[in-house]
Amino acid sequence: MGTPATSHEATTVGRLIQHWRHVRKKSQLTLALQAGVSARHLGFLEVGRANPSREMVLLLAGVLDVPLRERNALLLAAGYAPIYAETGLDAPEMRHARTAIGLILEHQEPYPAVVMDRHWNILTSNSAASHFFGQFLTLPSGGPPANIVRLMFDPAGLRPFVANWESVAEALIQRIHREAVGRVSDAGTADLLNEVLAYPGVPAKWRLPDLLAPFPRPYLAVQFRKGQEAWDFFSTVTTLGTPLDVTLQEIRIECFFPADEQTATAS
Repeated sequence: MGTPATSHEATTVGRLIQHWRHVRKKSQLTLALQAGVSARHLGFLEVGRANPSREMVLLLAGVLDVPLRERNALLLAAGYAPIYAETGLDAPEMRHARTAIGLILEHQEPYPAVVMDRHWNILTSNSAASHFFGQFLTLPSGGPPANIVRLMFDPAGLRPFVANWESVAEALIQRIHREAVGRVSDAGTADLLNEVLAYPGVPAKWRLPDLLAPFPRPYLAVQFRKGQEAWDFFSTVTTLGTPLDVTLQEIRIECFFPADEQTATAS
């Protein structure tokens, strides 16, 4: 079950366990029952009176549904080596994942689809996405990947072409806040939020997720406009099931679908 700690102050791993328990809205008793350990021992782990074993860290992380990147952080904080790799998508061992992603992109034609990493950077896309978004802007080649959030907020990006920009941008900020809630320390997401919230015309209240308005509709279509042309799309996000690699768990595939007949026939 672990060894006694030399200090009664909360250890780093204890604070992280407590953080994830709060994120998942579980009491100590609930987590202890679900993990099959005593609430007393769990309390000792959180306040630093005991050090968790490697198996205990993984057990609690599994019950708390901690993302793989943060499971590695928990292991490191407890003094153990990380066990989840972060493999480049172009690595040979990722060929089956690349095939699956390619099939999703291909089957989404003639509608756009993009593949993003954890910080909303576009890793790849289908030809429909390249054609559609190419009508509004030219993405530089050879530099850092384009970022969906920056493109939506930047006055020199997609923002001038989105008729309902304020509603879409607020929903996007809500989504980023929601997805970032479980991060212990994600400097990349924090920097991205600070950057886009500093753009002109962005309401100050968007910095606080509790002040964002709820959306009563089942989905929000993005209304793209250019001259006399109009396209309305809503999107779905796909993730890969049962991943055991950090890269695979963090990949998101966003597929755009027509929200009206005009968009469906124009694509």
